[in-house]
Parts: sequence; structure tokens; C-alpha cells
Amino acid sequence: MARYVFITGGVVSSLGKGLASAALGALLQARGYSVRLRKLDPYLNVDPGTMSPFEHGEVFVTDDGAETDLDLGHYERFTGVSARATDSVSSGRIYSTVLEKERRGDYLGKTIQVIPHVTNEIKDFLAVGDDEVDFQLCEIGGTVGDIEGLPFFEAIRQFAQDKPRGQCIFVHLTLLPYVTASGELKTKPTQHSVKELRSIGIAPDVLLLRSEHLIPEKEREKIALFCNVRKDAVIAAPDLKTIYEAPLAYHREGFDQAVLDAFGIAPAPKPNLDRWTDVMDRLVHAEGEVRIAVVGKYTQLEDAYKSIAEALTHGGMANRTRVKAEWIDAEQFENDDPAPYLGGYHAILVPGGFGERGTEGKIKAAQFAREKGLPYLGICLGMQMAVIEAARNLAKVEDAGSEEFDHETGRKRFTPVVYHLKEWVQGNHVVERKVGDNKGGTMRLGAYSAALAEDSLVSRVYGTTEIEERHRHRYEVDIAYREQLEACGLTFSGMSPDGRLPEIVEMKGHPWFIGVQFHPELKSKPFAPHPLFADFVRAAIEASRLV
Repeated sequence: MARYVFITGGVVSSLGKGLASAALGALLQARGYSVRLRKLDPYLNVDPGTMSPFEHGEVFVTDDGAETDLDLGHYERFTGVSARATDSVSSGRIYSTVLEKERRGDYLGKTIQVIPHVTNEIKDFLAVGDDEVDFQLCEIGGTVGDIEGLPFFEAIRQFAQDKPRGQCIFVHLTLLPYVTASGELKTKPTQHSVKELRSIGIAPDVLLLRSEHLIPEKEREKIALFCNVRKDAVIAAPDLKTIYEAPLAYHREGFDQAVLDAFGIAPAPKPNLDRWTDVMDRLVHAEGEVRIAVVGKYTQLEDAYKSIAEALTHGGMANRTRVKAEWIDAEQFENDDPAPYLGGYHAILVPGGFGERGTEGKIKAAQFAREKGLPYLGICLGMQMAVIEAARNLAKVEDAGSEEFDHETGRKRFTPVVYHLKEWVQGNHVVERKVGDNKGGTMRLGAYSAALAEDSLVSRVYGTTEIEERHRHRYEVDIAYREQLEACGLTFSGMSPDGRLPEIVEMKGHPWFIGVQFHPELKSKPFAPHPLFADFVRAAIEASRLV
């Protein structure tokens, strides 16, 4: 039976609950325990799949096709444990399930209420996989006191009561602000946050205090006294230069030991932190630097491309090189020469996205990389833009475009070399989709296999001709143009096993030009960089030597 750690937050959001959860998972692994991390989000969306990246950052996709919160990306990157659909749930999904059961008559005519029906549904979610791991770490989104989060707090309170004593603990993360005028760290926000938590029946066992400053012993003692927490369970969560320092920093502060003490686990196994020492060594002792332009449409919010940013960092680690990723709005040069914007970079990456806005700039970025011999990595939409660019400028399909853009305007303007994906094979059955289907959860989602050409660059990069990668897209490159494009040098070097769907394209005669329909960034980890990103950064290093 698993032990449960519930991680909650107070005072303000975005303090780093997801990172703290991921770091704790890594530390428990370092002590020899198995872990699974989960996220409970109070928003009413069924999942983040239909949210704008400006609203909630990127959408992280699991192997089994769930669209989830970006924190699951942190969980995977720090623990290496592949997330599943059962590791993420929102209020929207909980309420949808309850209402579906009510419509079916499952409740036998009872009055449906938040307690016990909604809370029971949350508890059922928490109990999934109870016997699979040593520790289940469950992060509750938002902050204590949020009205939409109350059913989740009530559910975890009940869940802890239902379990044997000592089977569940609560970790609470709060802000310890520094008031410059008085030159003091203020403990009152933490005290009020803990008071709010205790008012709904939850007493924290461990407190994490986020602060820009060192926490004096006097303040720790004060917080321990007023919040009824042991002093050695009051843990500092300082600002860090890199998120990958978190496991080592939290271990120095005694976070993992405080958690094990709260469970009464003694003596605790000694941790092996060699993995994280190596990660930090590669980051701190980088031997050079490359500049990579990320040409996208959500560049105002870096969290919109969180996995891209981290995968580039991992690629740098693999090469002991610091990657300086710079975010460039593709709209800036849609009607302009891209050279002033892209000159001076050692490589160009065009990430995924939806909609027509910024696409002409992305097409120009692909053209610039192709003509200048710069390493190019196009991901999802970035691959489609590279295909459209080649179709227009090499295959002379002058009005080449995507069916997606015509659907937006309701009029035909392009010859679609990218079309709406109407059907594909998933497992042993065919999935069918129509343009008018609901947006949520209707894309080609999750892990799919691809077969790579033996003499291709990607087969050399992967070291194999069979791969499996995660997808999230609704439009597909039309294989009908394969012969025309390959005659111009753009080869289809990766295909779905049935040979119907293009997965990878690359440019012959170019130092490094690859477009992929899937999202390799989702599987990259600091201790296991994705081979595409590792080789992309290597190619950028080679390009930097030619400048």
C-alpha cells in the first residue's frame, strides 16, 4: 500500500509546488523508493487541451494520449516515470463524471451533492494505483482558500482519515516575503495560510517557505511555534539559478528527511545523488555557448514552450554546452526580410502551434535556415511549415498552404499540402475525425510508432529504424506531394508503420535540417537528453565554428 504526500500551496500561486513535488519524487527515488506523481487542478475545463497557452502554459501529452497540466512534464523530467491519464484530473472532469453517472441513474435517485458525491469521485481518483508504488505524491493546484479548490481539500482530508494513521502527510508551500522598507522577512502570510488550511481540517506536517532571502533561525522557530510544526520540518525553498538544482538544494535543507520523519520511517535509506550531481556538473561546467532562435507565436510566455526550453537545455548538457535559447515572435517578419531577426544565430527551431497567425514568418524561418545552411528543427507545425516552404520555393506549388488556414477564413486560398487528418490507425482500430468535431481530445494524441529510412540522418541520430514518439496534432502533411518534394531534396525519412502518414522529413545536402510531426521535447530528461535535441545542439556547435 502506497504512502501519500499531499502538496498544497498558500498565499500566492506559482510558488513552485510542481517543482517541489518533482524534486521530492527524485529524492525519494534516490533513497531507493518507487514513486508516482499526480496533479489535481481545480479549474472547470475538462483538461487543458482547449486552453490558450497564454492561459495555462503548454499542454503536456502522455503516452496514453491525455492532455495534461505542464507540471506533469516536471514530474517526468525529474523522475523518469512516464505519466499516465490517471495522473491528472480537473474539477471539470470530476463534475463531468458525476453528472454522467447521475444521468445514467447510477445514484439511484439520490440528491447529488459536493459531499459526498464529488469528493468520493476525487477519492476514487486518488486510490488508483494504490498498490503500485511506495509513494504517491499528489499536488493540489491553486492556493488554499480558493473557492474552486474546496472540494479537493475536503477530499484529501477525508482520504487521509480513511487511511490507517501515518499513511498520509501534508506538505504546505507558502511565501515568506521580504519587506525592503523594514528590512524584515514577514511570517504573517504563512501563519494566515496555515490557519486557513487548519480551518478546513488539514494540519501540515512539513512547511516549505519560498523566499528570496536566507531564513534566520529566529524566523524558523517563530513559524514552527505559531504553525504547530516541528522546527526541523520548516524547510527553506530558496530561489535557484536552475530548476535542476532543486533536488540537491532541497536535500541540503532536509526536505526528504523531514518527509520520511513525518512517516516515522527510521532509519531512512541513504540517498544516492550521483545522477543530480552529474546533471549540475554538466550545467555549471559548460565548455561553450550556442545561440538558438525559437521562432514561435506564444513567445510572450516562456511556459507556453516549457518542454522545448528544457529539452534544449538537456541537449546542451549532452554536449557540455550552454544553450542560449532566444524567443522570436514569428509575426515580426511576416512581411519583412528575416535576416535582421535571425542573423547571428547558430540554429533555428520552429515549435508547434495552432492557427494561421505567425505562420508566414515560420515559413520564412524555414527558408532562411535551408538557404543559409543553418541547423533547423521543425516540430509539429514547424515540420508542416518546412514542407510548405519547400513546396512553394522548390516544387513550385506557389500557393501551397494548409487546409487549417482555409478552415479559419472559410474560403479557399491555398493548395493544401497539409490537410485535416480524417482517419488513422490507433492500436487495432481506425479512428475517424470530422472538421466539425469538438476540439477537446479529438486530435491524434499520445504515443505512435514510426519507421525510419535506413540511410537517413534521423536513423543515425536515433541509432535505430523503429521509434515511438508522442503526438498532438489535427493536420497532416499530404503524402500525395511526396514524389514532387523528394525530387527537390525534401525526403520523407520517417513514416507511420502503414506507410500512410509522414512522421519525419529532412533536406538532402543540408548540414542538419529535420522536421518531425511529433513532439520529441516531451520525452527529454536532464539525465537522458532526447537524441534529436542532443544532435541538434551538436549541429549548432558545428555551425558556430563556421561563423
